[in-house]
Amino acid sequence: MEKKIRLLAIQMESVIGNVDLNIQIVRNLLVANLEKYEGADFVFLPELWTVGWDCPSFPDSAEPLNESKAVKMLKEIAKDRHVNILGGSFVRKSEDKLFNSCPVINRNGEVICIYDKNHLYSYNGDTENQYITAGEDPVLVTIEGIKLGISICYDIRFPEIYRAYRKAGADILVNMAAWPKSRKIHWDTLTRARAIENQTYLIALTQTGLLANGEENLGHSMIIDYNGKILNEIDEIEGGIYAEIDLAKMYSFRANCNILNDIKDSYEVNVK
Repeated sequence: MEKKIRLLAIQMESVIGNVDLNIQIVRNLLVANLEKYEGADFVFLPELWTVGWDCPSFPDSAEPLNESKAVKMLKEIAKDRHVNILGGSFVRKSEDKLFNSCPVINRNGEVICIYDKNHLYSYNGDTENQYITAGEDPVLVTIEGIKLGISICYDIRFPEIYRAYRKAGADILVNMAAWPKSRKIHWDTLTRARAIENQTYLIALTQTGLLANGEENLGHSMIIDYNGKILNEIDEIEGGIYAEIDLAKMYSFRANCNILNDIKDSYEVNVK
């Protein structure tokens, strides 16, 4: 595919539990960065930017999709700035259940799909599974001919979901997170590994700033190419990272060394 795509990822610090303030913070960051990087095709936001990573506060911030103030703001930005937005995630209420959901919004300001986080992080004092229901399936969304495989935070530890996306034809893999600084080695290693093993561009986007329990978000959001090279990155500040990617180069790279051709149909372990 002869296609160059302009990507913009926004890293920010959520104020725990303050949805209205976080919406204003993100609106300002979007406007400023879309003016700076005029012509961006896709914008990405981090996990739970609306409320921050504080599991007990999830129920108070939960909203149905069609009533979400955050989604309404993103739809307005997408339409006004003529840009596609993968909106990080918010706590979505559906009947009696809550989901950690990523809205995907096209240039017309329309929500074209939702991805619900498949794997819930509930260790070391975190209790996501007490409040959130896990999504059932991965979501590969096609926008303007570009296939994007969506994931959220803890999903990055499960390579099976990314391999499934690659087999389904993914051009870009996306992981939107609120990742702690205490697990920096894991973030830096797992994100680049998912890109390398699937020969696919990967957006690795997380929050920065303090968490409710005094722990810190990592920051260090990255745009990574199909060979594991970091095209752009940011440390612990709020801001945007931008890259123009070339799908033709990726497909040429795969054609010369398509490791997926060597995958076996099954791997039965011979236990001795």
